[in-house]
Amino acid sequence: MSATRRWCALLALTAGALAGCSSGDDEPKQPAETPMGKAYISTEVTGTPIPGGGPLTLTFADDRLTANAGCNTATGPVTLDGGTLTIGEMATTMMGCPGETAGADGWVDSLLKSSPTWKLDGPTLTLTGNGDGITVTLLDRKVAAPDKPLTGTAWIVSALLTKDAHVRSQTLDEVRPTLTIAPDGNVSGNAGCNSMIGKAEIAGSYVTFQIGTTKMACAPDVMEVESQVLAVLNGKTITTIDSSQLTIRNETTGTGLELRAE
Repeated sequence: MSATRRWCALLALTAGALAGCSSGDDEPKQPAETPMGKAYISTEVTGTPIPGGGPLTLTFADDRLTANAGCNTATGPVTLDGGTLTIGEMATTMMGCPGETAGADGWVDSLLKSSPTWKLDGPTLTLTGNGDGITVTLLDRKVAAPDKPLTGTAWIVSALLTKDAHVRSQTLDEVRPTLTIAPDGNVSGNAGCNSMIGKAEIAGSYVTFQIGTTKMACAPDVMEVESQVLAVLNGKTITTIDSSQLTIRNETTGTGLELRAE
C-alpha cells in the first residue's frame, strides 16, 4: 500500500472513531427548550376538572413558578429537570373565594405536588399528573391572549402594590378604580371616589402622569384607596404589560398598581 493510501485509511478510521464516541455522550438528557421565562394558560383539562372552571395560569420566571386557577395565587421555586416539574415550598395569598372556586387551590396543589411530567411542543405545554389522572394542555399566553395596547384600553385597578406586597381588598373590588390613556395622551378614569382627568407623556415603557380630580368626599376606606391610586399616578412611572394585565410602578416611591383590561 502506498504512503498516500495509508494516510487516507488512517484519517478515515480516526474520523469514524470520533463520531462513534460523540454519538452517545452529546445527547441531551432533558429537553432543550423549557417553559422558563414564559406564561401559559390552560385550554383543556382531561380528568378532574378545575373547580369553578379555571383557567389555570402558570408563569415561569427566574427558576420560580407562579400558579393560579381562579382563587389564590401560589408561588415558589421550581425545577424542570428531566421533563419533570418539581416544586419547592409554595407561598400563597389568603383570599376567600366563593362557591366552587374555593376548591381551585386544592386542585392546583394536588397537581403540582404530584411532580407532573411536562412536554413542550412550540407554544403548547402539556402537564401530566402522576397518579391523579389529570392532564392539562396550556397555551403560551402571548399566543392565547396577546398584549393589550397601553393606549385606548380601559384598565381596571385590581391590586395595590407596595415595595414588597400585593394588596387586594373588598373596598378596592367594590369601587373598581379605572384608567384610560387616549392615543393623544389624554387621561380619564376614576380614582375610587373622584373622576380623574389629565395628561400622560409616554416614552417607551416610561409614562409621566399629570392628574387632576374632582373634589367629592367618600367613605374613609374609599378615600384611602383613592389616595394610594393617585400617589402612584403622580409623576414618572414604569409600565409593564403582560397580556391583559398592566403594572404601573412609581419610579420615586416604588409603589404601584396592578390593572386588568376591561
